[in-house]
Amino acid sequence: MTQWLERHRRSVAFSLFVLVLLGAWNALHLPVSLFPTIDFPRIAVNIETGDRPVERMVVDVTQPVEQALRSVPDVRTIRSTSSRGQADLSVSFAWGSDMVAAQLQMESALNRILVDLPVGTRFQVRRMDPTVFPVLGLTLRSRAHDLAGLRRFAVEKLQPVLGAIPGVAQVEVLGGEQAEYHVTVDPARLLAAGVTLDDVMRAVGSRGAPTAVGRLEDRRRLLLVSTDARLQTRDDVASLVVRADTRGAVRVRDVAQISLGSVPSWARVTAGGDDAVLINLRQSRGANVVALVATVRDQLKNMRASMPRDITVGTYYDQSELVAASGTSVRDAILIGAALSALVLLYFLRSLRLTLIVAIALPSALLTTVLLLGSLHMSFNIMTLGGLAAAVGLIVDDAVVVIEHMVRRLTEAAESPLTQRREHSLFELLQMASEVYQPLVGSSLATIVIFVPLAFIDGVTGAFFKALAVTMASTLFFSLLVAMLAVPLLTAWLADARALGALQRASAQFAQVRRRYECLAVAVHQRKLLAPLLVVVLLGAGAYSFYSLQTGFFPAMDEGGFVLDYVAPPGMSLSETDRLLRIAEKEIRATPDVDNYSRRTGMQLGGGLTEANEGDFFIHLKPLPRRPIAQVMSDIRRRIQYAVPGLQVETLQLMDDLIGDLTAVPQPVEVKLFGDKLAVLQAQARRIAGAIGKIPGIVEVQDGTRISGDGIELRIDSERAAIEGLDAAAVSAQLRTLIEGGVIGQVQSGARLIGIRLQAPAAQRDRIERLGEIRLHSPRGYDLPLSRIAEARVIAGQPQISRENLAQMVAVTARLEGSDLGTAMAAVRRSVRALAVPAGVRVDYGGLWAEQQKSFTDLAAVLCAGVLLVTALLLYLYERIAVVAAIVATVLLSMAAVLIGLRVTSTPLDISSLMGMTMIVGMVTEIAVFYFAEVPMSARPDAAALVHAGAMRLRPILMTTLIAVFALLPLALGIGAGSAMQTPLAIAIISGLVGALPLVLLVMPALFLSLADVTTARLDGRA
Repeated sequence: MTQWLERHRRSVAFSLFVLVLLGAWNALHLPVSLFPTIDFPRIAVNIETGDRPVERMVVDVTQPVEQALRSVPDVRTIRSTSSRGQADLSVSFAWGSDMVAAQLQMESALNRILVDLPVGTRFQVRRMDPTVFPVLGLTLRSRAHDLAGLRRFAVEKLQPVLGAIPGVAQVEVLGGEQAEYHVTVDPARLLAAGVTLDDVMRAVGSRGAPTAVGRLEDRRRLLLVSTDARLQTRDDVASLVVRADTRGAVRVRDVAQISLGSVPSWARVTAGGDDAVLINLRQSRGANVVALVATVRDQLKNMRASMPRDITVGTYYDQSELVAASGTSVRDAILIGAALSALVLLYFLRSLRLTLIVAIALPSALLTTVLLLGSLHMSFNIMTLGGLAAAVGLIVDDAVVVIEHMVRRLTEAAESPLTQRREHSLFELLQMASEVYQPLVGSSLATIVIFVPLAFIDGVTGAFFKALAVTMASTLFFSLLVAMLAVPLLTAWLADARALGALQRASAQFAQVRRRYECLAVAVHQRKLLAPLLVVVLLGAGAYSFYSLQTGFFPAMDEGGFVLDYVAPPGMSLSETDRLLRIAEKEIRATPDVDNYSRRTGMQLGGGLTEANEGDFFIHLKPLPRRPIAQVMSDIRRRIQYAVPGLQVETLQLMDDLIGDLTAVPQPVEVKLFGDKLAVLQAQARRIAGAIGKIPGIVEVQDGTRISGDGIELRIDSERAAIEGLDAAAVSAQLRTLIEGGVIGQVQSGARLIGIRLQAPAAQRDRIERLGEIRLHSPRGYDLPLSRIAEARVIAGQPQISRENLAQMVAVTARLEGSDLGTAMAAVRRSVRALAVPAGVRVDYGGLWAEQQKSFTDLAAVLCAGVLLVTALLLYLYERIAVVAAIVATVLLSMAAVLIGLRVTSTPLDISSLMGMTMIVGMVTEIAVFYFAEVPMSARPDAAALVHAGAMRLRPILMTTLIAVFALLPLALGIGAGSAMQTPLAIAIISGLVGALPLVLLVMPALFLSLADVTTARLDGRA
């Protein structure tokens, strides 16, 4: 390879230069998003059947749908929640399933059974992925336009323009009002005119769209003949003839009042305390979030001149802010880490020229990695950017190893003419570099193979951390190529006699440090006493740290905003719920950290089953510096609970909410109760909720009983109805029109179609006691009050019914405040066991804790597999049990240092820190491999030779360790929003490296020597 590289140095340098340029171009065009592109194996199904009691909904709709969806291949779990006339089902599949095919199969299964479901049943099937939440939320407010005009402007003007922007998948308009003509019939006038509701409905409904009736050939033209009976004005509706005979014509205006109103709505949205219209923009998969939002804002700016001046367009959520902040913070972490690494290099090498070599190698490896990310259709996100930042130290390590070895060989040959001339023989430099290629390749492979097992795990951990693993493995591979191909060439071109002389003087000054190390290396000579003592102390401290560590799931990150879910008392009307929420809004506005907010009532940000007494806020906070988001969330929750005692609230950041919605387990704590008797489950759920609510750190406890709302049951006396010539179906049909109203026609106004709703006077339907006064029409030609054939009674609200895998379930949920997930769940499980749940009730635990346990199990398997792969690699490199055992033992001891570091810094053990612990396996192995590169394997090892090897490797080991630590320091400090996701990972790696430094230099030689003695004694005994 040395001769080949010397002969093709120009082509190799040019090829690397081209790759770097392509990587730089790709970095400017790579999509930017918050999360990696992930296919979550979950599909949500929403079913609506009108107003139907909960029990009937379960029997008539939910159970048949569950059975049908069970037939779809690869279905793992079906979870359903049934309410009045609605049902939400969450269907989970195996990770790696083709979700497009799964969605089509589910739609096919639902269409097959649609004929067996109640008439009018509608369903919606949607795949769940990170794009279900909007990337941009806009607010429309106006003092002059009413809500109908505001919504019309959003739908007709903004929605088409914004929807045409590349990268926008959906533009959703929420809130406002839709115009509608109301035909309010007067029962007395109907009776006097001798017409019925059916007559009015037929009169209005008969005026439809233009209809073609044939073609006519007139001379040289062929003409289409059509009839046009469209209604275009309010007067057209009023003038419609209901009945005409010898007594004259009866028109709609004779029996009804026609007014312009709005479509009945049981939802409301506000922004900043004012009624508003919200516009949610969702991105296409793989879209560039930052560029997309910038394009939307430019488009809105261009439209400003043509927009009404009184309409104000605001923003209640902008994901690009978090994405940009994350990218900026990780970029800064890379730059700061690189600068700190350069200072370390400059201190040890004492040469700007040699430091410049590393400064060129670092961006070269990073940019070629970006080129690969682009070819794999990946994006810049919190995981790939974090992987690039975490790999900075490893990239620098590879370059430093090659440079340090070459310049050390040069300075050792003090008499060589190479040290006396400005340009050095490339062939000789390449020969010197090639001496370190074998341990360089082995050490790089030791780190790369650690990421291989990640390809075989699924779940949330695999979905998120595969992107980081691909990024880091790619970076290490390109770093190896740059170190082997580019660094020797750069050294030949940049290193001169002055640089080597400075390095030689630095080496002489470092000799004193080596001598101190040799004095400290007593552990090698006294290996039977000191080394075991150090091992016992380290293992004891590691065990104590492990059992006292807090545990979590995802690292906490200040996203600059959060979701506040709320539920008003059961059965509360929309107007009364709105009144309570206006009080809550005052508390939100009074919080100095709040920038703006939006509110949805009767709907939720992520969709799903929502009653009129529940919804959510999205609260956007001011930029830092301000109070931490956890303090703000706790403060607002307490203030609302004090100001509005009947309002139940839950607070969570958007990422937690998103992951919860994607995995169908939004709460950290979930105690699931299964059984046949709903009343028993509810009673036990109340007991458990009361018990766990007393646990410190457990807040926002919900007992799992969600009441749909009160109702009125009209008991029709079939005998009395038959006497009047009516049956239950006829009575229900008339009541549906009179109470709820029905759309019976449309009026065309320009490009819009405005519905015509037939309804009874409000005085007959605004009080329970007045329902009996509603006039029904008998086929026998007269009207009668409803009270003559039916009795009305109020029934208490029915609870929503939840099921999981066809079994009835009640789930007690809670969130955490000031407590970690592991400690809280341990206390919850003890509390539930103490309650002695009766036989027939099965208890299971879900929520994010269940996801945490799965992730921990998967990462533990990855860690074990990584250790085995590294062991296999070391056996291939050395074929000596003593060497392999000593290195593996050192790696395992370094994990104890990781646990101690996490405990000292109060960092929870979560999937990020576990990922850092896994990476330590490869990084410590890399240091150990370079140490043994100095140990002569042909002769029998002795303590003096091992201490000498440590002295010779002391400087590069110190350099690489310090560089890796300083490169990760910005991430460990959590500078910026996005870097917080990688903070536990950085702390774990730093802790492991700091612990590995004395382990590799002191303990590992002693372990190797002891194992070598045992091996040699066995061989001598056999001889």
